[in-house]
Amino acid sequence: MKVFQSVSEAGRQLQGQALALGNFDGVHVGHQALFSEALRHAPANALTFQPHPGKVLQPDLAPKLITLLPRKLELLSACGLSHVVVQSFTRDYARSSPQDFEAALFDTLGVAHVVVGSDYTYGAQRAGTVATLREAAAKRSAQVHVVQPVNVDGVVASSSRIREYILEGRVGAARRLLGRPFDLDGTVVSGAGRGRTIGFPTANVDTQNELRPAPGVYAIRVRLLGEADGPWWPGAANIGVKPTFGGTEVTIEAHLLDFSGDLYGKELRVQFLERLRPEQRFGSAAELVGQIKRDVEAARTVVARGDG
Repeated sequence: MKVFQSVSEAGRQLQGQALALGNFDGVHVGHQALFSEALRHAPANALTFQPHPGKVLQPDLAPKLITLLPRKLELLSACGLSHVVVQSFTRDYARSSPQDFEAALFDTLGVAHVVVGSDYTYGAQRAGTVATLREAAAKRSAQVHVVQPVNVDGVVASSSRIREYILEGRVGAARRLLGRPFDLDGTVVSGAGRGRTIGFPTANVDTQNELRPAPGVYAIRVRLLGEADGPWWPGAANIGVKPTFGGTEVTIEAHLLDFSGDLYGKELRVQFLERLRPEQRFGSAAELVGQIKRDVEAARTVVARGDG
């Protein structure tokens, strides 16, 4: 998959092709439906924005992203797209008229098929709608294909709903809307080393991901980044401040089952499969160890039944 950094850079290289429009944060099952429609008119491509428009227009209210741009591009590639245009979103760009955006699609890029969700809007003040997009396309002998929302067990798949689930720790529910487990990437850094002293060494994962699950203990799977065909290691992760030891800083600590080796400095991808329990304070280290043993067995059961 080739990535263009602007509409002007892509130019006529997408002429006559299909283009899906959206922010695509999370690349969830609703987004995947748009790409499936675009692939019916292959080659299929996508246009997205960086940064998320909310971070420019309402920075105080901007959502925490499910996927940072590198992960989003990785997921878009896995959907079978040929090209992605990552258009820079600025305040000046936000003032562009709907007609300017239509010209970018149909005149500059020259696409023949545009795929959008039923509530898609564009241009300054979101004045452009599916109806105006259809009109602009018809004038240029192009077509607009509208994909209806995707429902999963009665819930509409949306980035905002997935964010809510993850922030609540409901990673199983988020997985159903994402079509895969929620994951984050990070680097293993030095921690306090307490896990090793009580028999459960952990990898302290430092992540740039904006969104992370609610504090608690989770069943996880972990893979070393750069090893696309490498094994997934089952494990249990604690997100929180470690109240038993009087901690104050939120950390992500992952204990890998049946793993031995040095992970310091390694890049990991952590998949969250199920929340096992909320974070809690224990009366002693011995009580904590007893609970960790139960957590590890519960995590082993979750991974073994194939929920990942």
